[in-house]
Amino acid sequence: MQLILSVQAGKISSATLIRQLSHRSQLNPLARFAEELGRAERTMFLLEWISNQLMRQKVTAITNQVESYHGFSKWLSFGGEGIAENEADEQQKCIRYNDLLASAVILQNVIDMTKIIGDLRREGWTITDEDLTFLSPYLTLGLKRFGDYMMDLDREIEPTIRELLSRRNPPVRGLAKEA
Repeated sequence: MQLILSVQAGKISSATLIRQLSHRSQLNPLARFAEELGRAERTMFLLEWISNQLMRQKVTAITNQVESYHGFSKWLSFGGEGIAENEADEQQKCIRYNDLLASAVILQNVIDMTKIIGDLRREGWTITDEDLTFLSPYLTLGLKRFGDYMMDLDREIEPTIRELLSRRNPPVRGLAKEA
């Protein structure tokens, strides 16, 4: 409690506090206190984890979603799992470019799935919200990872993307055709 009051009063700086906590000596009462507090927090979390089935299910579901994305992103990655560059900026570029590519593929997958679901509903199929929870935008079946790609920058924007862009204010330049 004295520590909290000292920090709030400005008598001890956060840098000093962190420096004190980083010394893991048995003689350092602050470090011992932090370790004991951490043990108590971990014990309380584990007790809640054991007793709360809904919490375990949610954490597992979210973990599975994250792992699905990582598997999808890894599949899209060119040149293998490792990053050849040993420079932080280049490594960051590789990661961001791969995420950008993954986002573009996910967007196209969602557009394609939305069109198909709309077509099925127009044909009279009943598709519930629960049915949609089983869909994933991390589809790779129809993707051509390597090869020649042609870009037609003069082609018409897909109606779904045009609709999304029209909701934005102001309109994004260079993406919508001028009248």
